[in-house]
This record gives sequence, structure tokens and C-alpha cells, in this order.
Amino acid sequence: MTNGNLLLQLDGVSVSFDGFKALNELSLALESGEMRAVIGPNGAGKTTMMDVITGKTKPDAGRVMFGDDTDLTRLDESAIARLGIGRKFQRPTVFEPLSVRDNVLLALDGDRSPRFALWARESLDEHARIEEILRTIRLGTERDRPATELSHGQKQWLELGMLIAQDPRLLLVDEPVAGMTDAETEATADLLREINHTRTVVVVEHDMAFVRALGVKVTVLHEGSVLAEGSIDQVQNHPRVIEVYLGR
Repeated sequence: MTNGNLLLQLDGVSVSFDGFKALNELSLALESGEMRAVIGPNGAGKTTMMDVITGKTKPDAGRVMFGDDTDLTRLDESAIARLGIGRKFQRPTVFEPLSVRDNVLLALDGDRSPRFALWARESLDEHARIEEILRTIRLGTERDRPATELSHGQKQWLELGMLIAQDPRLLLVDEPVAGMTDAETEATADLLREINHTRTVVVVEHDMAFVRALGVKVTVLHEGSVLAEGSIDQVQNHPRVIEVYLGR
């Protein structure tokens, strides 16, 4: 669902670590409501790009604009999160002793702490919101199970649900299907497309079949810059992409 409004724009972003250029004048634009897949070889700059967007790493040069007038490079991580940018790392981080429902309840936008969970009772509005999220992440029937009993794929879905509960405008997702079964991978593609109905999503991934299943625009990074952009067929047939990434 694209509407022509830019939500995120990286303009000439460079980052160096001990002389190594992790990002090299990277420029990239993302429309509000878009889902974008980002691929590339190890060391291409994918993680550093997400670190810059979320404020974990400050660039040496360039701007990262969110919306019309907010330069993310001037904000710290907590301020960026409050703006509505959520990030899911490759390893799921959930509260394993707590139930699936309580994990989502803790993550709901508002005053939450682990102590709160001991006597957590959601309001009617919160109950409806939690049930909606549980349906979205395919865990409605698992609501009372401790998170520790979930499969790897289900824990990934739960963490996505916890991010959705924080109501982000932009969701950054790092290799969401690593270690998943084929069935879980297929369900995750459906889940991300559903999330994309209401949010902008960036997916960093190596699994090309999964990227194809998403059916979205693909950006290929190489040596900290954009090497190619287009449909999955366009980038898979791009001579330089084949040379530096797919042909290996």
C-alpha cells in the first residue's frame, strides 16, 4: 500500500569502523505503507543500515529523514523508538516463563514493567487489542502457553506481535525465517504481508525463495551502497548482483 509519501530517506549516509567503510554514501527511499526487502552478501552494510536508522550507530556523514522533517541522526535510540520505529533482531527475545498473552500485554504501548505482569489484568480495549494481535501472529490457540514451550518459528511470531503491540509506524525485521521450517517460512510471509496492511516494513533476508514469496521491491546492498533495485526477477538477473552475491 504505497501512497507516494516518503516515510524514510537515507541521503549520502557513510559509516566507518577502523578504516572499513560499512556504509558508503548510502541513499535509499522508502514510501509510507511500503514493504521493502533488503538483500546482499555478508558485510554489505545491511545491519549497519538498521543500526543507523534506530540510532544505535551514528553516521560519519549523511542524513536519515523520518517523515517530512525529523533527522534521526540527531536523536538517541529511545527517542527514535518513541517516534514509532520498531526493530526485530534475528534471535527472538521474549519473556520465556510468561504466557504468550502476557508477553503481548507487557509489550502494549503504555506503562509496563515485569512487576506489572504479576497482577496484569488488561482493560476491555486492551483485551480486544491483544486478541487481534494473537490472531494476526497465528498464536490465538497458544495464548496461555508459556513462551518457552513455543517452537522457534512461533517465538519469532510472538516477538513480531510484541513489536506490533508497541504500534510502530516502521518495522525493521532482520532475517525472520532463519531456522524455520518450510511451513513456518510460508506462514511468516503471509504474516508480514498482513502486518504491511497497516505498517511500513523493511525485511533484511538471505532466503531468496522467501523474498520472492513476499513479492515486493528488492534493494541489493554491496560494499555499503545500493547495487541494484527492482523486482526479485530484475535483481536476480542483474549481472553485478549475480557476480557479487548470487553467483557465490
